[in-house]
Amino acid sequence: MTEHRWAPGETVVERFLRPDGSIGQHHPLRVIADDGDALLGWIPAGTPIVGSRLSDGRRMRDAPLDQRFRTPRVMVPDVWHGSSTLRLIPDGTWSSVWWFFEPDGRFRDWYVNLELPRGRTATGPDRIDGVLDLVVTPGAGWQWKDEDEAEAAVEAGRLTSADLDRLRAEGDRLGALADRGAFPFDGTHTAFRPDPGWAVPRLPPGLTGRSAAGSPSAPRRGRAG
Repeated sequence: MTEHRWAPGETVVERFLRPDGSIGQHHPLRVIADDGDALLGWIPAGTPIVGSRLSDGRRMRDAPLDQRFRTPRVMVPDVWHGSSTLRLIPDGTWSSVWWFFEPDGRFRDWYVNLELPRGRTATGPDRIDGVLDLVVTPGAGWQWKDEDEAEAAVEAGRLTSADLDRLRAEGDRLGALADRGAFPFDGTHTAFRPDPGWAVPRLPPGLTGRSAAGSPSAPRRGRAG
C-alpha cells in the first residue's frame, strides 16, 4: 500500500507521462474514494487541464497516423470537454476504467484506458497512456479502440512490442469481465451524481501548460498521453 493517500473531497492531479519521464498532461480530479491501492476520482466537463498538441499546433488526430508519434509535442492549456468522467485508477494495474456521463447526468458507457502504471507522488497518480483502449457499451458488448494508433506507436518507438502485448492482455482481461457483467461493469457507480455544491477541480497555481513567458512549453518527442 502506498504512503500517499487522499481523503474524499481533496483534489489530486493525474499526470500522464511520456516514456522518457517527461510530463505530457495534467488532469485534476476530485477524490471520491481512495483506499491507498485504488483511487476513484471525478473530472466534470469544463474542468481546466493541461493538454498536449503537436508542436505545429495540430491536434493529434488531425495529423496523419505516421506523424502522430514522431512529431514533437507541447503542453497547452485546455479543458476536459464532452462527458463528465468518473475514473477508477488502481495503482499497479495496466488500465483505468472511466465512467462517462452525459451533460444531463445520465450514464453513457465505460471506457477502459489502457495504461502503464507509474505509481503515485504526493500530488496524484502517474500513468503512461497505452494508446490502445476499449469501449464497453451497456447491452452491446465491447470493442477495441485505436488499434491502428497502437501499432503506429510501436513502429515509432513510443511503445515496445512487449508493452503492447501486455496492454492487449489487460484489455482481454477487462473484456472478459465486461462479457460476464462483472465489476466494474456490473452497474456500480452508473447512478453516480456529484455533490451539487462541488466546485470544478482546479490545477495548482502556476500549472497552466504555458511557460512563464506565455508561450507553449518546449517541445518534447513522444505521445503525451
